[in-house]
Amino acid sequence: MRKLISGIALLIVAITCTFAQHSPIEDLLNTQDENLRHRLDRLEKMVDDLMWHERLGDIAHVDKVYMYGPPKWKEENPTGLGAGNPVKFWSYLFFPKNIDTNKKNPLMVLPHGGVHADFTTYYTHIVRELVSQGYIVVAAEYRGSTGYGKGHYKKIDYGGLEVEDVYASKNYMLENYHFIDKNRVGIMGWSHGGLITLFNIFEHAKDYAVAYAGVPVSDLVARMGYYEDDYRALYEVDYHM
Repeated sequence: MRKLISGIALLIVAITCTFAQHSPIEDLLNTQDENLRHRLDRLEKMVDDLMWHERLGDIAHVDKVYMYGPPKWKEENPTGLGAGNPVKFWSYLFFPKNIDTNKKNPLMVLPHGGVHADFTTYYTHIVRELVSQGYIVVAAEYRGSTGYGKGHYKKIDYGGLEVEDVYASKNYMLENYHFIDKNRVGIMGWSHGGLITLFNIFEHAKDYAVAYAGVPVSDLVARMGYYEDDYRALYEVDYHM
């Protein structure tokens, strides 16, 4: 009887180990699924970009430009081609249609929320309110944002260089648009965007006249405790930490 029980136990262990191991086919399917998700994200992004003009075209000039932030914090091949180059990212620009370029105008920096999210027309009501009050708005698609492929997604640097990307977007606006008032620059964000807002005013307090952090992520340890495993898994991948 004991031999039978021992045999069953060994069989269960063997079956468990077999299913726990990823087969080459499973790994290939997971990679293809990941690639497909990024392709769909890019398609969704292109469609949503068109909607900005539909939803804000009556009061705002909408543009999207490349900007540059610091190099990646970790290079897979430090001596490879392009290693150490600045990170390139898109940013949305919104200008009031009735803007007076002969005077100085206020700027609002608006980082999007979410870990691996992006700036979409979900923010239309916020941008519309700001533009209607005369603000110019810049919204950076900082490293780690979705909608730009796997490469940009895996550049994520949570609470690190993504903060500097947003700061770089502010500097870009001041350097390229003479009608922005450097003394009237604000920053605002919600959730993860609130975290980026806080880090910006901690690191660059003199550069902002005002800041608002709505429900910012301020206790990541506590957050890990009440979120599901799939959220915690985002922080465990080799390209993140």
